[in-house]
Amino acid sequence: MQRARAVLGRWWRRRTLHDRLSLLVTAAVAAAVLTVAGIAFAAVAQIQRQQLRSQLETDARSVVAQPELWRDGPPSQGPGGRRDPRFRRDIGPRWQVLGRDATVTAHSTNDLPVTDGARRVAAGEEQQVQERVLLDGHSYLMLTVAAGRGGGAVQVAADQTPANRTLTMFGLLMAAGCVLGIGGAAALGRTVARAGLVPVQQLTKAVEDVAVTMDLNRPVPIHGVDEIARLGQSVNTMLAAIDAARQSQRTLVEDASHELRTPLTSIRTNIELLLAVERQPELAHRLPPEERAKLLRDLDAQVGELAALTTELVELAREETTREPAEDVELTDVVAAAIDRVRIRVPAVTFTFDADAAPVHGRPNELERMVVNVLDNAAKWSPPGATVHTGLTAEQGWCVLRIADTGPGIDAEDLPHVFDRFYRSPAARGMPGSGLGLAIVAQTAAQHGGTVTAAPNDPRGTVVTIRLPRL
Repeated sequence: MQRARAVLGRWWRRRTLHDRLSLLVTAAVAAAVLTVAGIAFAAVAQIQRQQLRSQLETDARSVVAQPELWRDGPPSQGPGGRRDPRFRRDIGPRWQVLGRDATVTAHSTNDLPVTDGARRVAAGEEQQVQERVLLDGHSYLMLTVAAGRGGGAVQVAADQTPANRTLTMFGLLMAAGCVLGIGGAAALGRTVARAGLVPVQQLTKAVEDVAVTMDLNRPVPIHGVDEIARLGQSVNTMLAAIDAARQSQRTLVEDASHELRTPLTSIRTNIELLLAVERQPELAHRLPPEERAKLLRDLDAQVGELAALTTELVELAREETTREPAEDVELTDVVAAAIDRVRIRVPAVTFTFDADAAPVHGRPNELERMVVNVLDNAAKWSPPGATVHTGLTAEQGWCVLRIADTGPGIDAEDLPHVFDRFYRSPAARGMPGSGLGLAIVAQTAAQHGGTVTAAPNDPRGTVVTIRLPRL
């Protein structure tokens, strides 16, 4: 059974959507036609049986009402050749009157069998018995009823062959109608499937054209408000998202190429100078030891800057599948760990921290990296001996983290761009950095369902505010 199901499942999965819809429509119509035909056949058969039984009961009551008139058979005509009015009609071809001892006292031209059921009725043990008997190769329905107070019974029977023949003919006609109906349903199903799949075929062609041309700016045509239209809208939304991701990737690559070019050029120039001195020792006097040491320090700083830039680029381009799983974390612990890390790197700056309980759902390492980036930026702009204050509060379903420094602050025209990738204000271009730290902060906050803003601090400096959903 399971093997048959597996084979049927494989066969079904190999069919096209057009064939599946055609088969489903055909099966639905076939089920409806067969159900209606079965009900109609059963209803007609029941009506025929009911009519035959009613006829037998009427004939039996006619005999029971005046049994003495049937002892010698019902005369068809009365005295003078006229029909006796007491006989309202002739009954069926087979009838029989039994005495109390089940002997036949009157009968039609053809006898009826006296069965055990008929004997019980004649003896008064039962009121009536209905039986099917075989006479002369035909099936008869025989009804035996009690004759009344004097005892005895009346038997009447009717041949079921004409009714069965009519029922058989009706069944054949119904079967032919079902075959024609199912055949028409199959043809109609293919037509309906073909017409219903026209929008799907148009949508498929449009998507295939996009795949060939790679033109993501050409939306798929949408007609109507049905499910196919919703699918088209979803495809257009997906194309827009893909186009935005591609544009973002292209921008990232272009900006990264521009940013990497500067340190790479500087490193190459310094290395070429060192190699030239190594190849021509007679020129060594042109590069004194102190200048050589300075050049090596510059190379080390540039390599470190290049490594930091590469790490930040990887962080920005990280795919969702390579990220750590999200979990319930206490943001207070994350911020405290970030402060400890930055405090070791920048001992000249004092860090203070005031916090309330702030549970969030997120990725601990990414959240810590986000806080470290903001603290590094605040420490970079703070003079020696300055204080960077960090406060964490819970406000109306949000965990609000504020990091305030007392540095020179951010110019008003630069505030809208500080979280853009590779953006560096004129004042920051002479300081180390890639312009990606705050961009990573904004990306991490957005990935955790939060926001980040920067504003002037009173009386001087900058306040960076991060809002994350609170558990």
